[in-house]
Amino acid sequence: MGQTVIEKIAQGHMTEGPDRPLRAGDVVSLKPRHVMTHDNTAAVMKKFRAIGADHIHDSHQPVFTLDHDIQNESETNLAKYREIQAFASEESVDFYPAGTGIGHQIMVANGYVVPGSLVVASDSHSNMYGALGALGTPVVRTDAAAIWATGEFWWLIPRTIRVVLEGELREGVTGKDVIITLCGLYNQGEVLNAAVEFAGPGVATLSMDSRLSISNMSTEWGALVAWFPVDDVNLEYLRSRKEILGAYGRVRYREEDLDGWEFDPPHSDDDAVYAGEIVLDLGRVSPHVAGPDSVQVMRSLADIEAEKMAVQKAYLVSCTNSRREDIEAAAKVIKGKTVADGVELYVAAASKEIQESAEASGAWRALMKAGAIPLPPGCGPCIGLGTGLLEPGEVGISATNRNFKGRMGSRDAQAYLASPAVVVASAVAGYITGPEPSDGSLPEYTFEAAPAREVAEETVQIQAGFPEKIRGRLVFTPQDNLNTDGIYGKDYTYREDMTPEKMAEVVMDNYDPEFAGRTQEGDILVGGWNFGTGSSREQAATALQAKGIAMVIAGSFSQTYLRNAFNNGFVCIDCAELVTRLKEAFEEEVAGEELTIIPGDELEVDFASGTLTYQGEAYRFAPLGSVPQSLIVAGGIENQVRKRLGLG
Repeated sequence: MGQTVIEKIAQGHMTEGPDRPLRAGDVVSLKPRHVMTHDNTAAVMKKFRAIGADHIHDSHQPVFTLDHDIQNESETNLAKYREIQAFASEESVDFYPAGTGIGHQIMVANGYVVPGSLVVASDSHSNMYGALGALGTPVVRTDAAAIWATGEFWWLIPRTIRVVLEGELREGVTGKDVIITLCGLYNQGEVLNAAVEFAGPGVATLSMDSRLSISNMSTEWGALVAWFPVDDVNLEYLRSRKEILGAYGRVRYREEDLDGWEFDPPHSDDDAVYAGEIVLDLGRVSPHVAGPDSVQVMRSLADIEAEKMAVQKAYLVSCTNSRREDIEAAAKVIKGKTVADGVELYVAAASKEIQESAEASGAWRALMKAGAIPLPPGCGPCIGLGTGLLEPGEVGISATNRNFKGRMGSRDAQAYLASPAVVVASAVAGYITGPEPSDGSLPEYTFEAAPAREVAEETVQIQAGFPEKIRGRLVFTPQDNLNTDGIYGKDYTYREDMTPEKMAEVVMDNYDPEFAGRTQEGDILVGGWNFGTGSSREQAATALQAKGIAMVIAGSFSQTYLRNAFNNGFVCIDCAELVTRLKEAFEEEVAGEELTIIPGDELEVDFASGTLTYQGEAYRFAPLGSVPQSLIVAGGIENQVRKRLGLG
């Protein structure tokens, strides 16, 4: 059985894992080529120091980029920036100060991302690196600290969905329209927590900037990875960047590397196993708008512009759509026009280099002459920081990647997402519209799920200190997409006085106020699909741990939740077959909206054989190998790292 390209790239960076070809569901230790942190470098530094590490394991791995809060010139923020820069100098880490650009753009433009490499960042839009044929995926801050200390982090190999692109985009349709269409058309979890592998003849017709936009915003689609094949478009970009970087003495790859990627590019095996396939006809994609307040709500431009929905603010900013191609397209639309009265158009290039290029071409001047308001190269309003945020009652149209309620300003405002051309056309008109008429066409829905791959029978060796079996009372919470706020509410998240005992008292309070009173130590919690979705708060795992819940079983997990659980020494396993069985068995209770079902019988989990037993029936799950076992035995990743460093 062959491997997907994601499985193969992970295999090439593996330091610990199964002694066989990797497949979806395996948990492994990997050594990334690079790990990027931005303003959150300060938070990672605290975790790094708390571990007890006295130096970075490999100073070539980390890259520090200041990009999020660069408009904040308070002494507190400037002191934080100085501390990060001093630490970078002390540890000989590559450092990019505020104003250089957005971290993801720096990573791809400065040669840190190459085909077949594994590059991670403590930021959710690390998927963008897949545009260059790399495996790009996010890590949480604790993982970043662990990489600094040991050079490694652990990762669960995701299933892969193949997206076959056919045809070619029509004039005026962009990569942003492609990803908005995918987010709106396939919004029922088709790619949730999956790796997305783009393929097909349509790929060759997409520009490098379109690929970067699509892979970047695949995060909002729900994917963990978005990978594009290596072809002439990628190689031309890499060659051009090599020449530019070479002029500054920055050699990150050689001509023979380029020849190698051209001769034998990373690729999936012909008999690779995919979890599903989507076929998208690019010729049927038309300009669309996402929103308000959700990337999964999609309307054609032809539909929404008929309403003449007034906008007060427009944004051409962010790591998704502020590259040279985007700025040039916007300038072409706005040249000779002016921003409408009552509208503010904010523009920030993805990097200082891109802004200088746009200034040289005249595109930047065209935008400024039309009345655009320049912002420094950075994140700014995309993350709700700095100048130009949405005020209550306002409507914004943005070329960013997220439009969640309150993200770009007031929760009483509305935010829509669109391509740069639509954003500036709307700024000129004063309402959401495009530069040209649109027919509102939409590709067909074509998702074909592959039959679920049976979990192979496999016996793993149990490490000393890891339980061979766990037996406990079944506690079933049937709701799918049970989010972290439901598990551990925001009212407690930032309180410093929450002891484990207090956390146990309020666990699941926002989901079921009776949960804490009805459950007991040693219970086994079984959830639905996408358990732990939402924010990255680790208390959603540690509160259940504090309550004495032995482990969590679910149909699937949010990968951030899973990382936080194992990073704190808390066992979680996927077993979709059991969840399906329980939903059928307790159909009446589920229909009656019973939140927590405790039938009184027990589950037994056998970790050596990867089998759990309930009411005499056996269900298989992917056995936990040495990597997750060692995390549990150590009591979490910080203890594990200390042990590896000889500190505990």
